[in-house]
Amino acid sequence: MFKKIPHTYVIIFYIIVFAAILTWIIPGGEFNRKTITTPNGIERTVIDKDSFHYVEKEHQTWHIFSALFKGFENQAGIIVFILMIGGAFWIMNASKAIDVGIFAFLKYTQKLEHIKFFKILGVNNIIIVLVMVMFSIFGAVFGMSEETIAFIIILVPLAISMGYDSIVGVCMVYVAAHLGFASAVLNPFTIGIAQGIADLPLFSGFEYRLFCWLIINSIGISFVLWYARRVKAKPERSPMYKLDEYWRKRGNAHLESITYETPVLAWITYLIILAGLIIFSFNFPESTLRVGNASRDIPAVPIATALFAITGMLSLRKSYHFFILSLLGFTILFLIIGVMGYGWYIMEIAALFFAMGIFSGMAMNKDANGITKLFLEGVKDIMSAALVVGLAGGILVILQDGKIIDTILHGVSRSMEGLSKIGTVSVMYVIQTFINVIIPSGSAKAALTMPIMAPFSDLVGLSRQATVMAFQFGDGFTNMITPTSGVLIGSLGVAKIPYDKWLKWILPFMAILIIVGWLLLLPTVLMDLNGF
Repeated sequence: MFKKIPHTYVIIFYIIVFAAILTWIIPGGEFNRKTITTPNGIERTVIDKDSFHYVEKEHQTWHIFSALFKGFENQAGIIVFILMIGGAFWIMNASKAIDVGIFAFLKYTQKLEHIKFFKILGVNNIIIVLVMVMFSIFGAVFGMSEETIAFIIILVPLAISMGYDSIVGVCMVYVAAHLGFASAVLNPFTIGIAQGIADLPLFSGFEYRLFCWLIINSIGISFVLWYARRVKAKPERSPMYKLDEYWRKRGNAHLESITYETPVLAWITYLIILAGLIIFSFNFPESTLRVGNASRDIPAVPIATALFAITGMLSLRKSYHFFILSLLGFTILFLIIGVMGYGWYIMEIAALFFAMGIFSGMAMNKDANGITKLFLEGVKDIMSAALVVGLAGGILVILQDGKIIDTILHGVSRSMEGLSKIGTVSVMYVIQTFINVIIPSGSAKAALTMPIMAPFSDLVGLSRQATVMAFQFGDGFTNMITPTSGVLIGSLGVAKIPYDKWLKWILPFMAILIIVGWLLLLPTVLMDLNGF
């Protein structure tokens, strides 16, 4: 009985209790804050590095229970995002469109196996690599993180259908995006803010960052391919083998019993969407798409509208299933346009997928009550994933309310005094990695740590660019293990992967990435690099 692994909720609650105990041990302390405007025009509240002072700490006792409420309050955006995404995709899943799409996709890839080139490389290997590279680019260029939750629902069933497990599905999207996030090239939310606070030219050091992106992704993708191959050969090796029965049952839809038809309401839905997109095309004839510090004006919305007009009509001639798949594809396309061109975040993305769910229900000839019933079923199914996000948010609440976060930050910064350049950048890396477990937000951590780290690097003759790299790597890798990350906990919840199983699986991978990150920091100290 005692050897039974605790539930994810229990593990997180234990961490909250531990954080509360720390508020009785660690002295209370605070830095003064001030607001600055970075070179890219963003206002940030940063620490005044010389202002640390001890204050009376707030012992956390019964607060472990109120922290749950505050955690839900602070993480409300991600919680609602997960619920809306879950409801929308449940409607889509009811149409069996994703099952039809996966079946058609796998049938097509089987034909490619007969081509010698694809047979040698392995079609499944090519699929995993291409999907991971795509999401890694999203993470490296515009900091994709929260958005990955929406794709878990698609890629986990795909991975199961390919003969893998739910862990491979999460790796294809969540891990890939965070490999890109950690080795970011143009991410405005991490590099942009950190370099702005450190008074460096925005996105300088591009060449070495691109090299790091290639190395980190090569190692990361190779590890996932190695694991996927082991699971494919012997599915019982997967720690999720029994729990993945949920996905295997969902994936084993009786496709032969599906009736391929196009109801009149599907055509009406197509015309409603097309009319709306035409109006948007007139209102937004050009979109300024930004990639890092570069931008370009493109008629993105009119082009996407024209493509939808064509593909929507062609897909409806086959069946509403293919129209819904087309709708999913254009939802993703507009997500990219919205994020890169209009600064969309989780509210806009949730609204986009919510609309996709409603239109999917209409396309399969459901009335308003039928769509609502399906949506509520989806919310119910995903509820546990949403709740655990709020629970995890309570950890940070305890540390903040106990007034010990700044004390921890001050203590670890003092540990760098008297070290060599290599020692300093190494300790910076360790500190940033440790702090990321407590504060998973990259932009918040940049605002908290860079005002201290950047001036300190000047004292020891260390490049500020190297300091930013230490922040970047420290900020990225541990996103994949920290229980305070609402995105990680949400992604695992959607994929039905218990946190303890994920942690046990990913720790060896984490160790490899952290060592590689440290090795990639050494050239920033030992070599003359452009931008450093």
